[in-house]
Amino acid sequence: MNTKKRITYQDLVAQISPQITEYFPWDIEEKIDNNDDMLFLDVRENQEYDTMHIKNSLHVPRGILETAVEWDHEETEPELVEARDKEVIVVCRSGSRSIFAAFTLMQMGYNNVSSLKTGLRGWNDYELELVDLEGNTVDPELGDKYFANKLLAYQRKPVS
Repeated sequence: MNTKKRITYQDLVAQISPQITEYFPWDIEEKIDNNDDMLFLDVRENQEYDTMHIKNSLHVPRGILETAVEWDHEETEPELVEARDKEVIVVCRSGSRSIFAAFTLMQMGYNNVSSLKTGLRGWNDYELELVDLEGNTVDPELGDKYFANKLLAYQRKPVS
């Protein structure tokens, strides 16, 4: 019989997040207003990024992050490889995947990495600009619909 306690996704986020600097959208807005030089790294999946993202953000899905930050891989992103001393703000939908990605970047030698607390969901709620694949500004109401929780019945934990 296996007596080891199962660790959940939320448990993992809770374990890692104290090690990660997190900024709320309004903190980032202030950094932008101060012309702070930063790189937004969006670690969501392709279809998520294509739908809406922060203008000029670099897109590297979390699944290829470890090879994107190193030379000599098909996934290598030179801008990211060369950003080890630059301020990198990792973003995702809700702020959890970005915690994991920021932790990975720190382990791989990035010196100034943080995560967007609340993710792009909070960014949109605060009505900061998001753009679509063509660079057109996305209406915040469309963002509200897109970022709304869409759990289906079969994805919910069964009632005991």
